[in-house]
Amino acid sequence: MATLSDLQTYLDTLVDRHEQPSFIDGDPISIPHAFDDPRDREVIGLYAALLAWGRRDVMLRKLEALCERMGHAPNRFVRSFEKDRDAGALDDFVHRTFQPEDAIWLTHNLSRALARYGTVEGLFAAHRPDDSDDASPVAAMLQGVSTTLLTIDDETPQRLRKHLARPEAGSACKRLNMYLRWMVRPGPVDFGIWDCVDPAELMLPVDVHVGRQARALGLLERKSNDWKAVRQLTAICRSFCPSDPARYDFAFFGVGSQDESLDTRFTGDNSVDGSSLPTPR
Repeated sequence: MATLSDLQTYLDTLVDRHEQPSFIDGDPISIPHAFDDPRDREVIGLYAALLAWGRRDVMLRKLEALCERMGHAPNRFVRSFEKDRDAGALDDFVHRTFQPEDAIWLTHNLSRALARYGTVEGLFAAHRPDDSDDASPVAAMLQGVSTTLLTIDDETPQRLRKHLARPEAGSACKRLNMYLRWMVRPGPVDFGIWDCVDPAELMLPVDVHVGRQARALGLLERKSNDWKAVRQLTAICRSFCPSDPARYDFAFFGVGSQDESLDTRFTGDNSVDGSSLPTPR
Protein backbone atom coordinates (compact mmCIF):
# COMPACT_ATOMS: atom_id res chain seq x y z
CA MET A 1 0.00 0.00 0.00
CA ALA A 2 1.30 3.45 -0.95
CA THR A 3 2.31 5.93 1.71
CA LEU A 4 1.06 9.51 1.54
CA SER A 5 4.63 10.72 1.24
CA ASP A 6 5.34 8.50 -1.76
CA LEU A 7 2.07 9.52 -3.39
CA GLN A 8 2.82 13.20 -2.89
CA THR A 9 6.21 12.74 -4.57
CA TYR A 10 4.48 11.07 -7.51
CA LEU A 11 1.87 13.83 -7.80
CA ASP A 12 4.57 16.49 -7.61
CA THR A 13 6.27 14.79 -10.55
CA LEU A 14 3.01 14.93 -12.53
CA VAL A 15 2.58 18.63 -11.71
CA ASP A 16 6.10 19.37 -12.93
CA ARG A 17 5.34 17.48 -16.14
CA HIS A 18 2.06 19.21 -16.98
CA GLU A 19 2.43 22.74 -15.55
CA GLN A 20 4.40 23.91 -18.56
CA PRO A 21 3.78 26.64 -21.18
CA SER A 22 2.90 23.86 -23.64
CA PHE A 23 -0.21 23.18 -21.50
CA ILE A 24 -1.71 26.49 -22.65
CA ASP A 25 -2.25 25.51 -26.28
CA GLY A 26 -5.49 23.59 -26.59
CA ASP A 27 -6.69 24.64 -23.11
CA PRO A 28 -9.38 27.31 -22.54
CA ILE A 29 -6.82 29.40 -20.65
CA SER A 30 -5.29 30.10 -24.08
CA ILE A 31 -8.15 32.54 -24.70
CA PRO A 32 -7.26 35.04 -21.93
CA HIS A 33 -3.57 34.46 -22.70
CA ALA A 34 -4.22 36.17 -26.05
CA PHE A 35 -4.72 39.48 -24.19
CA ASP A 36 -2.14 41.64 -22.42
CA ASP A 37 -4.43 43.84 -20.31
CA PRO A 38 -5.29 42.16 -16.97
CA ARG A 39 -8.84 43.56 -17.19
CA ASP A 40 -9.36 41.95 -20.59
CA ARG A 41 -7.94 38.72 -19.20
CA GLU A 42 -10.27 38.61 -16.21
CA VAL A 43 -13.37 39.42 -18.29
CA ILE A 44 -12.82 37.04 -21.20
CA GLY A 45 -11.39 34.50 -18.75
CA LEU A 46 -14.76 34.33 -17.01
CA TYR A 47 -16.50 33.53 -20.29
CA ALA A 48 -13.78 31.03 -21.21
CA ALA A 49 -14.16 29.23 -17.88
CA LEU A 50 -17.96 29.17 -17.95
CA LEU A 51 -17.98 27.78 -21.50
CA ALA A 52 -15.15 25.28 -20.93
CA TRP A 53 -17.01 22.07 -21.67
CA GLY A 54 -17.63 19.83 -24.63
CA ARG A 55 -15.14 19.10 -27.40
CA ARG A 56 -12.12 21.30 -26.92
CA ASP A 57 -11.61 22.20 -30.57
CA VAL A 58 -15.24 23.29 -30.89
CA MET A 59 -15.16 25.15 -27.58
CA LEU A 60 -12.01 27.06 -28.52
CA ARG A 61 -13.47 28.06 -31.90
CA LYS A 62 -16.60 29.34 -30.16
CA LEU A 63 -14.55 31.38 -27.71
CA GLU A 64 -12.44 32.84 -30.50
CA ALA A 65 -15.66 33.82 -32.29
CA LEU A 66 -16.89 35.43 -29.07
CA CYS A 67 -13.70 37.50 -28.89
CA GLU A 68 -14.37 38.69 -32.45
CA ARG A 69 -17.92 39.68 -31.51
CA MET A 70 -16.47 41.70 -28.65
CA GLY A 71 -14.13 43.51 -31.01
CA HIS A 72 -11.15 41.84 -29.31
CA ALA A 73 -11.72 44.27 -26.41
CA PRO A 74 -13.77 42.21 -23.93
CA ASN A 75 -13.45 44.56 -20.96
CA ARG A 76 -14.57 47.60 -22.98
CA PHE A 77 -17.33 45.60 -24.69
CA VAL A 78 -18.84 44.36 -21.43
CA ARG A 79 -18.49 47.68 -19.58
CA SER A 80 -20.26 49.60 -22.32
CA PHE A 81 -22.83 46.90 -23.09
CA GLU A 82 -26.44 48.03 -23.27
CA LYS A 83 -28.87 45.19 -23.80
CA ASP A 84 -31.33 47.07 -25.97
CA ARG A 85 -28.57 48.56 -28.13
CA ASP A 86 -25.86 45.86 -28.29
CA ALA A 87 -27.69 42.52 -28.08
CA GLY A 88 -27.24 42.06 -31.82
CA ALA A 89 -23.56 41.27 -31.29
CA LEU A 90 -24.56 38.17 -29.33
CA ASP A 91 -28.00 37.30 -30.67
CA ASP A 92 -26.92 34.15 -32.52
CA PHE A 93 -24.04 33.00 -30.28
CA VAL A 94 -24.51 29.37 -29.24
CA HIS A 95 -22.27 26.87 -27.47
CA ARG A 96 -24.10 23.64 -26.63
CA THR A 97 -26.78 24.65 -24.09
CA PHE A 98 -25.43 28.22 -23.80
CA GLN A 99 -27.89 30.11 -25.96
CA PRO A 100 -28.00 33.72 -27.23
CA GLU A 101 -30.34 34.63 -24.37
CA ASP A 102 -27.71 33.39 -21.91
CA ALA A 103 -24.91 35.33 -23.62
CA ILE A 104 -26.94 38.54 -23.65
CA TRP A 105 -28.08 38.31 -20.03
CA LEU A 106 -24.71 37.22 -18.67
CA THR A 107 -23.08 40.17 -20.43
CA HIS A 108 -25.80 42.59 -19.32
CA ASN A 109 -25.56 41.45 -15.69
CA LEU A 110 -21.76 41.38 -15.70
CA SER A 111 -21.79 44.93 -17.07
CA ARG A 112 -23.97 46.01 -14.15
CA ALA A 113 -21.66 44.19 -11.71
CA LEU A 114 -18.60 45.95 -13.15
CA ALA A 115 -20.35 49.29 -12.77
CA ARG A 116 -21.02 48.44 -9.11
CA TYR A 117 -17.77 46.72 -8.10
CA GLY A 118 -15.24 48.15 -10.56
CA THR A 119 -13.61 44.91 -11.74
CA VAL A 120 -14.33 41.19 -11.76
CA GLU A 121 -11.83 40.87 -8.93
CA GLY A 122 -13.78 43.54 -7.06
CA LEU A 123 -16.94 41.50 -7.52
CA PHE A 124 -15.26 38.45 -5.96
CA ALA A 125 -13.60 40.49 -3.19
CA ALA A 126 -16.94 42.01 -2.20
CA HIS A 127 -18.19 38.56 -1.25
CA ARG A 128 -15.18 37.50 0.77
CA PRO A 129 -16.43 36.81 4.33
CA ASP A 130 -14.88 38.74 7.20
CA ASP A 131 -14.62 35.56 9.26
CA SER A 132 -14.87 31.92 8.25
CA ASP A 133 -14.81 28.68 10.20
CA ASP A 134 -13.70 26.95 7.01
CA ALA A 135 -10.14 26.71 5.72
CA SER A 136 -11.10 28.79 2.71
CA PRO A 137 -13.41 31.73 1.93
CA VAL A 138 -13.93 30.49 -1.62
CA ALA A 139 -17.33 28.82 -1.09
CA ALA A 140 -18.86 32.05 0.20
CA MET A 141 -17.26 34.03 -2.60
CA LEU A 142 -18.51 31.71 -5.34
CA GLN A 143 -21.98 31.71 -3.82
CA GLY A 144 -22.02 35.50 -3.66
CA VAL A 145 -20.69 36.04 -7.17
CA SER A 146 -23.14 33.63 -8.80
CA THR A 147 -26.05 35.02 -6.79
CA THR A 148 -25.12 38.58 -7.77
CA LEU A 149 -24.92 37.72 -11.47
CA LEU A 150 -28.31 36.00 -11.21
CA THR A 151 -30.11 38.73 -9.30
CA ILE A 152 -28.52 42.07 -10.20
CA ASP A 153 -31.39 42.56 -12.65
CA ASP A 154 -34.81 41.40 -11.46
CA GLU A 155 -35.76 40.33 -14.99
CA THR A 156 -32.88 37.84 -15.34
CA PRO A 157 -34.28 34.59 -16.79
CA GLN A 158 -34.11 31.48 -14.62
CA ARG A 159 -32.30 29.55 -17.34
CA LEU A 160 -29.06 31.47 -16.59
CA ARG A 161 -28.84 29.53 -13.31
CA LYS A 162 -27.61 26.43 -15.13
CA HIS A 163 -24.45 28.30 -16.13
CA LEU A 164 -23.61 29.86 -12.75
CA ALA A 165 -22.85 27.14 -10.19
CA ARG A 166 -23.34 27.60 -6.44
CA PRO A 167 -21.83 25.56 -3.60
CA GLU A 168 -25.06 25.78 -1.60
CA ALA A 169 -26.72 23.83 -4.42
CA GLY A 170 -24.09 21.10 -3.95
CA SER A 171 -22.26 21.86 -7.18
CA ALA A 172 -18.52 21.27 -7.41
CA CYS A 173 -18.30 24.66 -9.16
CA LYS A 174 -15.52 23.22 -11.30
CA ARG A 175 -15.43 26.01 -13.87
CA LEU A 176 -15.47 28.83 -11.31
CA ASN A 177 -12.78 27.15 -9.20
CA MET A 178 -10.72 26.75 -12.37
CA TYR A 179 -11.24 30.46 -13.12
CA LEU A 180 -9.99 31.38 -9.66
CA ARG A 181 -6.94 29.17 -10.20
CA TRP A 182 -6.21 31.07 -13.42
CA MET A 183 -6.53 34.50 -11.82
CA VAL A 184 -4.85 33.78 -8.46
CA ARG A 185 -1.97 31.34 -8.94
CA PRO A 186 1.30 32.57 -10.46
CA GLY A 187 3.18 30.33 -12.83
CA PRO A 188 3.90 29.51 -16.43
CA VAL A 189 0.22 28.70 -17.10
CA ASP A 190 -1.85 30.72 -14.61
CA PHE A 191 -1.81 34.53 -14.37
CA GLY A 192 -1.44 35.42 -10.68
CA ILE A 193 -3.09 38.84 -11.22
CA TRP A 194 -5.55 38.83 -8.29
CA ASP A 195 -4.91 39.53 -4.60
CA CYS A 196 -8.41 38.96 -3.20
CA VAL A 197 -7.66 35.26 -2.63
CA ASP A 198 -4.40 33.69 -1.53
CA PRO A 199 -3.25 30.60 -3.49
CA ALA A 200 -3.36 28.72 -0.16
CA GLU A 201 -7.15 29.30 -0.06
CA LEU A 202 -7.99 27.94 -3.49
CA MET A 203 -10.17 24.86 -3.92
CA LEU A 204 -9.51 22.06 -6.40
CA PRO A 205 -11.49 22.21 -9.66
CA VAL A 206 -13.14 18.77 -9.55
CA ASP A 207 -14.74 17.27 -12.65
CA VAL A 208 -15.07 13.78 -14.12
CA HIS A 209 -11.38 13.57 -15.09
CA VAL A 210 -10.07 14.79 -11.74
CA GLY A 211 -12.52 12.71 -9.72
CA ARG A 212 -11.65 9.54 -11.63
CA GLN A 213 -7.91 9.92 -11.03
CA ALA A 214 -8.32 10.85 -7.36
CA ARG A 215 -10.52 7.80 -6.71
CA ALA A 216 -8.09 5.48 -8.50
CA LEU A 217 -5.36 6.72 -6.15
CA GLY A 218 -7.53 6.21 -3.08
CA LEU A 219 -7.73 9.95 -2.36
CA LEU A 220 -11.46 10.46 -2.83
CA GLU A 221 -14.17 8.39 -1.21
CA ARG A 222 -17.27 10.23 -2.41
CA LYS A 223 -18.87 8.81 -5.54
CA SER A 224 -20.28 12.18 -6.61
CA ASN A 225 -18.22 15.04 -7.97
CA ASP A 226 -19.91 17.58 -5.70
CA TRP A 227 -18.87 20.31 -3.27
CA LYS A 228 -18.21 17.77 -0.51
CA ALA A 229 -15.81 15.98 -2.86
CA VAL A 230 -14.10 19.30 -3.56
CA ARG A 231 -13.61 19.93 0.15
CA GLN A 232 -12.34 16.39 0.74
CA LEU A 233 -9.81 16.40 -2.09
CA THR A 234 -8.67 19.96 -1.35
CA ALA A 235 -8.00 19.07 2.29
CA ILE A 236 -5.68 16.29 1.14
CA CYS A 237 -3.90 18.49 -1.39
CA ARG A 238 -3.57 21.25 1.23
CA SER A 239 -1.82 18.74 3.50
CA PHE A 240 0.64 18.08 0.65
CA CYS A 241 1.21 21.76 -0.14
CA PRO A 242 -0.41 24.19 2.33
CA SER A 243 0.63 27.24 0.33
CA ASP A 244 -0.70 26.04 -3.04
CA PRO A 245 -3.13 23.08 -2.97
CA ALA A 246 -4.59 23.86 -6.42
CA ARG A 247 -1.24 23.05 -8.06
CA TYR A 248 -2.36 19.42 -8.01
CA ASP A 249 -5.06 20.21 -10.56
CA PHE A 250 -2.26 19.83 -13.11
CA ALA A 251 -1.56 16.31 -11.85
CA PHE A 252 -5.14 15.00 -11.78
CA PHE A 253 -6.49 16.83 -14.80
CA GLY A 254 -3.33 16.47 -16.84
CA VAL A 255 -3.36 12.70 -16.56
CA GLY A 256 -7.09 12.44 -17.21
CA SER A 257 -7.19 14.78 -20.20
CA GLN A 258 -4.15 13.19 -21.83
CA ASP A 259 -5.42 9.63 -21.31
CA GLU A 260 -2.21 8.75 -19.48
CA SER A 261 -2.08 5.71 -17.25
CA LEU A 262 -1.50 6.21 -13.55
CA ASP A 263 1.52 4.52 -12.04
CA THR A 264 0.25 1.15 -10.82
CA ARG A 265 2.39 1.50 -7.69
CA PHE A 266 -0.31 3.86 -6.42
CA THR A 267 -3.56 2.31 -7.73
CA GLY A 268 -5.83 -0.61 -6.89
CA ASP A 269 -4.71 -2.52 -3.81
CA ASN A 270 -1.66 -0.24 -3.70
CA SER A 271 -3.67 2.98 -3.28
CA VAL A 272 -3.44 4.90 -0.01
CA ASP A 273 -5.34 3.87 3.08
CA GLY A 274 -8.34 6.19 3.28
CA SER A 275 -8.29 6.15 7.07
CA SER A 276 -4.98 8.02 7.02
CA LEU A 277 -6.24 10.92 4.92
CA PRO A 278 -6.93 14.37 6.40
CA THR A 279 -10.57 15.45 6.60
CA PRO A 280 -11.95 18.85 5.63
CA ARG A 281 -12.81 21.31 8.35
